[in-house]
Amino acid sequence: MPQVVTLGETMVLLNPTTTGPLKYATHFIKQIGGAETNFAIGLSRLGHSAGWISRVGNDEFGRYIISFVRGEGVDTSQVKVDPQAPTGVYFKERHEFGESKVFYYRKGSAASRLTPKDLDEAYISGAKYLHITGITPALSDSCRQTVLKAIEIAKSNGVTVSFDPNIRLKLWSVDKAVEVLMDLVSRSDIVLPGLQEGQMLVGANKPEEIADKILQAGAKTVVIKLGEKGAYYASGGESAYVPGYPVQRVVDPIGAGDGFAAGFISGLLKGWDLTQSVKLANAVGARTTQVVGDVEGLPTLEEIDYFLGRKREVER
Repeated sequence: MPQVVTLGETMVLLNPTTTGPLKYATHFIKQIGGAETNFAIGLSRLGHSAGWISRVGNDEFGRYIISFVRGEGVDTSQVKVDPQAPTGVYFKERHEFGESKVFYYRKGSAASRLTPKDLDEAYISGAKYLHITGITPALSDSCRQTVLKAIEIAKSNGVTVSFDPNIRLKLWSVDKAVEVLMDLVSRSDIVLPGLQEGQMLVGANKPEEIADKILQAGAKTVVIKLGEKGAYYASGGESAYVPGYPVQRVVDPIGAGDGFAAGFISGLLKGWDLTQSVKLANAVGARTTQVVGDVEGLPTLEEIDYFLGRKREVER
């Protein structure tokens, strides 16, 4: 059984070869993108076993996704092929400076038809961690019920639940997102919000205040992502700021948060303390931003050593 199990939608990403408004783009690279598979692939590259639960369409895009994710070392045995719904697609609009934009074509997708019946209790209960995001419950009522059932299985079998809010306001309103995601916060052991996500969820501004409110809601550990400044964590009576690793140029920021989550859980799986785990998370997140694509920049441990200057790479 995989050490870590996650569930959610992965789509085909059509990424333009040029920056600027999407209406002027004429050539695209076919890639994949999905918070949960980004996370799972990140863990696999860091030396851990991960499994992914989902649905894809009975189409070429669905087959491509399964092949790609399996090729990255992630177990796809729990991915079902749905003959009645398509695989989702999205487009990315990249800019030289500022945030990238994404445009989804996922309504009625195969993954939005996930139900609790798609879950194998033994598969989840055999893991050490269940990782969920706030994207999956936004896709449909059945997806939300599937997430809740997965958490119930994990909790009843001593599996630690990790939750990245990953707020997507193109999928639902702020009020609905806060209602549903705070319920998931209360059911999770580890919560990994970005600063703006934390501010939106609990109505506080400072990382310390956000962490306190999330802990009061029921979580045991909170790690707040602060971009190039690093992260702030709090767990029980322990808390600290951990500096980040600024990069000279951010090529593509999408996927960095999923890489951060993978780095943090990787540290915990290795038996590291919270500070060491957050340091690894910061490094993975920073390294991920230097390559175009959601998963292409996710590093191995050896690449992290090069990135941090602990090893000198032989270029010739």
